[in-house]
Amino acid sequence: MAYMSEEGYKKLVAELQYLEGVRRPEIIQQIAEARDKGDLSENAEYDAAKEAQGMLEAKIAQIKAQIADAKIIDESKIDTSTVQILTKVKLRNTKNNATMVYSIVPESEADLKSGKISSSTPIAKGLLGHKVGETVEITIPSGKIGFEILEISL
Repeated sequence: MAYMSEEGYKKLVAELQYLEGVRRPEIIQQIAEARDKGDLSENAEYDAAKEAQGMLEAKIAQIKAQIADAKIIDESKIDTSTVQILTKVKLRNTKNNATMVYSIVPESEADLKSGKISSSTPIAKGLLGHKVGETVEITIPSGKIGFEILEISL
């Protein structure tokens, strides 16, 4: 079972619809055009189109499996008294006083540029279940780091 937000679920469904409705017909057309050019044994265009079709079908199967395995988290039932998946956490690094804001999201929705970190990262794991005002020491690959939880929101 893979937990995800409703937004993440909708993105997956939209990507699946695009791949099946747009990319698949494009690749089928490329294969047909390459086939019309004659000898398939020496046709690089045909080989490339067939390879693209195989990768596309694998991607479609992967997304269908993710959708079938998805458990959508009801954001209205999230308690912001502790850090949980889909909460936004404002932190202060106890060493250098730098503040940062992270949203804890399921692995499939992680995007560090947007401030979304996977719930399976060491930082997220170390924060889960803690409350505002607590200082948490988290072991990361480069050593230990301390964070004070300043705020938890949705």
